[in-house]
Amino acid sequence: MQNGYPNAVLLQKEPSVFQKPMPAELNQSYRIDPSDLPSEAVIFGSTLGMREIRGKIDSVLSSNLPVLIQGESGTGKEVIARYVHTRSNRRDAPFVKLNCAAVPARLLETELFGCRKVSLSGARDDRSGVVEIADGGTLFLDEIDNMAWEQQGKLLQLVHEGSYSRVGGAEKHLARIRLICATNTDLQEAVETGAFREDLFYRIAVVTLRLSALRDRKSDIPQLCDYLVQKLSRKFQRNVPRLSQDTFNLLTRWDWPGNLRELENWVARAVILGDDEAVGAELRRQVESCSASSGRVPIVSSAKNRSRRVPAPGTNLLLKVLRANRWNRRKAAEELNMSYRSLLFRMREFGLPQRRRGHRGMPPKH
Repeated sequence: MQNGYPNAVLLQKEPSVFQKPMPAELNQSYRIDPSDLPSEAVIFGSTLGMREIRGKIDSVLSSNLPVLIQGESGTGKEVIARYVHTRSNRRDAPFVKLNCAAVPARLLETELFGCRKVSLSGARDDRSGVVEIADGGTLFLDEIDNMAWEQQGKLLQLVHEGSYSRVGGAEKHLARIRLICATNTDLQEAVETGAFREDLFYRIAVVTLRLSALRDRKSDIPQLCDYLVQKLSRKFQRNVPRLSQDTFNLLTRWDWPGNLRELENWVARAVILGDDEAVGAELRRQVESCSASSGRVPIVSSAKNRSRRVPAPGTNLLLKVLRANRWNRRKAAEELNMSYRSLLFRMREFGLPQRRRGHRGMPPKH
């Protein structure tokens, strides 16, 4: 144990005496080619918030502490996770991703730790889980907030003890991994409401990276678009010139609620159609429609001025709907025709309290 953290989150220099070597062909399939990632200039851009994240990453690359990446949907959390892996001393080992929201709760433990053939009906052989596949490398757990309470306890045991057993088995295996988790929700709030274990939160949030929304790094849009045009032109085998300055000016007027993913989809349409001005006309209508609506207005804010700015238009509408639903945010999100997570981020951007009154809830029943 180093720095007070157990073996599960630190590099084991000695090979595990409990684990069989991973087959070379399986291990190789999870390797990352650093050239497949965008350049550092594209990933981090020029804004202060992203430069601070880059500096924070640089300071922890030589360690093996767990990392928690937080940010809205589409802000590039997986790209950051892959960047951390390829710059670390585990770069030649597997990088394995598991989306916790895509696996039913009853199967998540098997996906994580694998299972013995006797425990899985119809199975002829033992099955490896992602922890074993990632041996010596990085395990990336995306949408960690979707992990059920019981499975959170299993993950806590892994992180705390540095070992695990397959489902249906008793043999202990050492976990030689670096753990990187990602979420587009506020895990601290989930802890307060009892939806996420406090003890697990503090184990996985040793190093926390909060990614900027695209609306807070609009100066990076031209460089991001140049990269996306080149990438998508190769993918779709199109010869597309650089977007015009008028198009760039238009792109910086939009709020980009879908962040980088939405921008990439927009550029993809421009590349496929071969006419950024035609695709820009659609975006221009969105911008003009948005500006004319009191319910949804582009937000231009930063961490520095968020506490002292005048409440943005749309705050009254959110408050009205929240009060009408007795501060039930899920019902309010449905009435506003937006996702629950988008509502939470919108409330935070507007400086609204996340609940009617603070409380610490009990763990949900499953």
